[in-house]
Amino acid sequence: MLKIFNTLTKKIENFEPINKNEVGLYTCGPTVYDYPHIGNLRAYVFEDILKRVLLYNNYKVNHVMNITDVGHLTSDEDTGEDKMEKGAKREGKTAWEIAEFYTDKFKENLQNLNILPADVLCPATKHIAEQIELVQKLIDRGVTYTTTDGIYFDTTKIDDYGKLANLDKQKLKAGMRVSMGEKKNPHDFALWKFSLANEKRQMEWEAFGRMGFPGWHIECSAMSMKYLGEQFDIHCGGIDHISVHHTNEITQSETATGIKPWVKYWLHGEFLLVDGGKMSKSLNNFYTIDNLIEKNFNPLAYRYLVLGAHYRSQLNFTWESLTGAQNALDNLYTIVRDWDKPAIGCAEFEQKFTDTINDDLNIPAALAVMWDLIKSDYPTSAKAESLLKFDEIFGLDIKKYLGVNIEISDEIKNLLTERETARKEKAWSKSDELRKQIEQLGFIVEDTPNGQKISKI
Repeated sequence: MLKIFNTLTKKIENFEPINKNEVGLYTCGPTVYDYPHIGNLRAYVFEDILKRVLLYNNYKVNHVMNITDVGHLTSDEDTGEDKMEKGAKREGKTAWEIAEFYTDKFKENLQNLNILPADVLCPATKHIAEQIELVQKLIDRGVTYTTTDGIYFDTTKIDDYGKLANLDKQKLKAGMRVSMGEKKNPHDFALWKFSLANEKRQMEWEAFGRMGFPGWHIECSAMSMKYLGEQFDIHCGGIDHISVHHTNEITQSETATGIKPWVKYWLHGEFLLVDGGKMSKSLNNFYTIDNLIEKNFNPLAYRYLVLGAHYRSQLNFTWESLTGAQNALDNLYTIVRDWDKPAIGCAEFEQKFTDTINDDLNIPAALAVMWDLIKSDYPTSAKAESLLKFDEIFGLDIKKYLGVNIEISDEIKNLLTERETARKEKAWSKSDELRKQIEQLGFIVEDTPNGQKISKI
């Protein structure tokens, strides 16, 4: 049975969906005002692994992901500039053009990393009516109040506010949500923001008697319930969403529907660090998939790197660690090129693999099972059959390389022969120069106890 760590209960639980064999899955998508960095993308790899494990266990998954293209302000205190407007000013484009460009870039990066697409990808700007309707429900419940800049949820009306993050009711540290403005309590949050009188926003709608735009949290609640119903199985995101975004989603959703729990299981992925510190756009120390490609890394090397750390553990990114992941991936591809066609499988290893992935998505242990399989004495045809099953989870495109020999030109063959002679004669400078020539032609040479091995860059 699949076991997962539920942030809501703070323990590992057996996964039991609301409807047998069907899973409603909601994952928080990007705010599309800038390029997604590899720290952002770690969360999507984790969520992709979760989805693949659910599918591996024969669940039918309805996966919904939002695109935040309005309403996400630069501060968690419901103040600051809308990130979409900020992106528009930065690039001299409209907010709508910014949203379209970076949504397309996000989709491209998902393809780069072999991340399965969501069944529903829903932009907030296309679901304004649903958000207004949900805000009105909360107004009717008597849990809101209006200020000059918006409609706010009064969290003192809710006995269990903050249960996801273990926040003590009404004792949230002031430093966590500093800017009060006209809010009654430091952790009250905006459901709908009014446009300023002297401001002409590019993205605004008339509602509640004024022009305005939705609060960030209301978007996810409205869209998830539209496509998954008033109660569903799994909600995912990064750990930075726990204390504010997801806490507020729970509060407004359960208040609007009267259904508890709104979501049965909450899963959160840990941060990616860069050189031991936080990676973020505000610190300008982030890398994108394009940065990796510019340095001749296969984007799937980054996916392999992410697979090597449990989703609830921090992962430190360095160029050295990415190089190690690339080498391991290239080695994997090289090994399977010589294998026979898949036939039958290795039941022993397949059972071990299933046990590890169902143990709270223990993918590092699953990778160890894979390498043990590769080193085993089973026929390559049997190993190939099992390895392809494993790759339903890993998503490393192993099928493209399995049993596919590299075709090399006569020019490269001659360079390899010349290099082998140079090494026998201990002419190391000439050997290195020949290696560089081969690399310029798109191939990497590896010296092994069995001679030279060549693979495509």
